[in-house]
Amino acid sequence: MTIFSRFTAVKRTAIFSGMTAIAAVYAPAHAQETPDTTGWFSKTLSQTGDRLSNIANNGDMEVYLSGYAYHGRHTYTEEKIRELNEKAWGLGGGRTIRNADGNDESLYLFAIRDSHFKPQIMAGYAYEWIWNVPKTPVEVGAGYTAMLMSRQDYFGGFPFPIALPVVSLGVKGAKLMGSYVPRLSQNKGNGDVWLIFARFEVK
Repeated sequence: MTIFSRFTAVKRTAIFSGMTAIAAVYAPAHAQETPDTTGWFSKTLSQTGDRLSNIANNGDMEVYLSGYAYHGRHTYTEEKIRELNEKAWGLGGGRTIRNADGNDESLYLFAIRDSHFKPQIMAGYAYEWIWNVPKTPVEVGAGYTAMLMSRQDYFGGFPFPIALPVVSLGVKGAKLMGSYVPRLSQNKGNGDVWLIFARFEVK
């Protein structure tokens, strides 16, 4: 087994194990409603596990590259922006599968340099609704991601769950992606952020 294949196997196991509980809440569920709440939950959890396993085993392998984080000029002071890092270099990997509805479901592990020049690690699930631009191979996507995130300035680096919107533009195997972190308070030191990154399919 090569180093790359060993890393892929470990990464796939870690993502699948870590995200099952979160995706059970956020992933689109197809279970039928029944009066038996326990039965419904068990069925939904089983279907979610099957969905994640399908992505991990059959999805197309992809590389994630990050390079820019835009901090809102109306939500941060100029002094604060000068202190922050906007070159959010990062690297990650994952798998994406196009489901029966023609939409994309992904599992990923992604590490970047955050606004304070510290490591930020994310492992999660993403769902994107896909629209084709007529008579072109170009696609537009919009959806959400549910992830576990680790940052040094939150909970001492302990991973915490978070859900964020995602958008994309490109062709099936190569896309420019964006995710938006909204402003969480009126404090001018805590504003909104756009993370811009790219996702490429690896054959």
